[in-house]
Parts: sequence; structure tokens; C-alpha cells
Amino acid sequence: MAKLYFKYGVMGSSKSAQALITKFNYEEQGMRVWLIKPAKDTRDGLEIVRSRIGLEEKGDAFDQEVDLFGVFQEREKEFYEVIIVDEAQFLAPSQVEQLRDIVDIYNVPVLCFGLRTDFRTKLFPGSARLLELADSISELKTICACGKKATVNARLDQEGHVITQGEQVFLGGNESYRPMCYRCWKKAIHKETE
Repeated sequence: MAKLYFKYGVMGSSKSAQALITKFNYEEQGMRVWLIKPAKDTRDGLEIVRSRIGLEEKGDAFDQEVDLFGVFQEREKEFYEVIIVDEAQFLAPSQVEQLRDIVDIYNVPVLCFGLRTDFRTKLFPGSARLLELADSISELKTICACGKKATVNARLDQEGHVITQGEQVFLGGNESYRPMCYRCWKKAIHKETE
């Protein structure tokens, strides 16, 4: 029985690397994989899924208005045996529901990799819907500079100070975000307001 999976972690927890490794493992077994990502993620090019460690693959990018269930049905001739989604936090809630329908109707597993919360520790709409609908939810872990488990995507300004104001979506890498434990994040916020 296929499942909808949500594998979440903070920035730097190897989500994209895990997505690409998973794709490789399925393909090594002769299975067809549909690698997709939201078009909102343009950091490495519209149709590129790239990890910080250098793995990369071409995938399909879709705007939030695209009906993923409809696209899946249109591509029936190239039937996919698994779907892997990178940057799943940027999915529209309706797209999460469409992926859920693919799982239930076509018995195709869907593995979603993404952030759970933003730099203010607030859920992304796509992540919230995944937490509500996924059959399996697991955390990909990384550590804070203090050695504790990182749970916050701390956003940095150009001087490297932690900030808590701004748009929910701001694309960036190590220059813009740092994984932190909640305690260190709170300390950094208080330090900036003193």
C-alpha cells in the first residue's frame, strides 16, 4: 500500500540530498521516478534540484496553480512508480491534497522533502497540509553550533545578524540562513534587540 511521506528538517539537514539519493535508489531498481519541485524555488535554476553537497538532477517545476493530479493523469503513458517532491513547503495546500489523491487512487508513493517552519517558527501552508495528511512524518536532523539539535531556520541579514521580520519566503543558502536550536535562536534575537 502506497503512502504519502513528509520528511522535514531545518536548512542544512540534507533534505535535497536525501531526495536525490532516494531517486537514485528507486531508479537503480528499474523504477520510474517523477522528480518535482515548486517553481517558487529558483535558487539553482527552475528545473534543477541541487543539494549543498553537489548532487543535482533535472526535475519538473510547477506553479502553485498547477493541478498535479491532472498532470499525473495526462502523463499516463510514462506512468511513474514513485513521486519525489523537493522544497515541499512551497506546495499549495491543494497540491498536497492532489498528491494525496495520487497515492490513494493510483497506489503510487509520494515522498515530500521540505521545511516544516519558516524563520519565525511559523508553519508554511504546504507543510501544514502535509502534517495533516501524510501517512508517515519523519524529521531529518542536523545540529546547532552549540551541539544541540537544530529546530529553527534562523534568517540572517547581510551583516550576519538574526532577524525576525520580513516576507515568509526569501530564497537563500548558508549566507542567509543558519540552523539553530530554539535556545540559541532566542538568545540571538534578544542580543539583536538590546
